[in-house]
Amino acid sequence: MYKLTKASAVKARTQAINQLKAVLVTADPVLREELAGLGNAELFRTCAQFTDARGREEVGAEPVVQATRITLGLLAHRIGQLSEQIRDVEARLARLVECHAPQLLDVVGIGPDTAVTLLITVGDNPERLDSEASFAALCGVRPFERSSGRRQFRRLNRGGDRQANAALHRIVFTRLRVDPRTQDYYERRIKEGKTRREIVRCLKRYAAREVFHLVKQLQPGPRS
Repeated sequence: MYKLTKASAVKARTQAINQLKAVLVTADPVLREELAGLGNAELFRTCAQFTDARGREEVGAEPVVQATRITLGLLAHRIGQLSEQIRDVEARLARLVECHAPQLLDVVGIGPDTAVTLLITVGDNPERLDSEASFAALCGVRPFERSSGRRQFRRLNRGGDRQANAALHRIVFTRLRVDPRTQDYYERRIKEGKTRREIVRCLKRYAAREVFHLVKQLQPGPRS
């Protein structure tokens, strides 16, 4: 439920940001110049002040400019409210992970949002998780043999839970940036002639194996 709430809030915030930027494109040149060069955070704060200071219609003001300022202010307030909702839901998700699966947060590359995504996948499909291979297949990272006619190679199954697959993808790319072991593995496989895409496939499979053994202990034992 929290993930659903967060996803809808993120989507609505993105839409509001896009609308605000679109209004700026067609705004009065003087107003555009006033807001030019501001980063997103400062832009939203500045626009939010328009409704605070100019909430009432001003006598003699240019109607279109005034409407534009009020529109920017309302959109900026909406963005701020949605951002607050997202932060609140993220805090709730983090507390749930810390309560039920804190071991996931000790793994390099796994944050609360990624951990929640993987736990949802596990919780929705407990009957399918009898081995790490089944979990890899569920996440779409189980390799299978392919042939181009000239050489044999492996590809990952494109089926499975795409949200879980995206979570494993984030883990791998985070590790490629910050984890020395992953970086050493990457350099070694590059020297062996592997492509970056092939190495990422292997790393996603290894990440699935690691996650499976961490969450397996959360699963209830078989019924007698």
